[in-house]
Amino acid sequence: MKKKALVIHKKDNVAVAVAPIKAGERVTVKRDGEEEIEVRDEIQYGHKFALEDFAPGDPVVKYGEIIGQASQNIKRGSHVHVHNLESRRGRGDLKKKKIEARTVERKFGQ
Repeated sequence: MKKKALVIHKKDNVAVAVAPIKAGERVTVKRDGEEEIEVRDEIQYGHKFALEDFAPGDPVVKYGEIIGQASQNIKRGSHVHVHNLESRRGRGDLKKKKIEARTVERKFGQ
């Protein structure tokens, strides 16, 4: 059977398609051991799919590093891309919230 997906790092909670994958297709990935996942959506070459369920705000890990967070519920086997993933890097609004929180802490000792 041709390999269709790759888990880059053992900490990853997404896999990368190394060949196109059809919705409903079952693929085997290796993390601690081999596991079979039913892919829920069509996945293009190079795109990611979830190895576990995500709730909004849950970290998405690829290369062993957090690359962003789920912006909505994502089911195991679902496509993970810009429609349901937001970056934590370059987020001016998150930086502003941290600065505001530190200002409140200094001002009110909270």
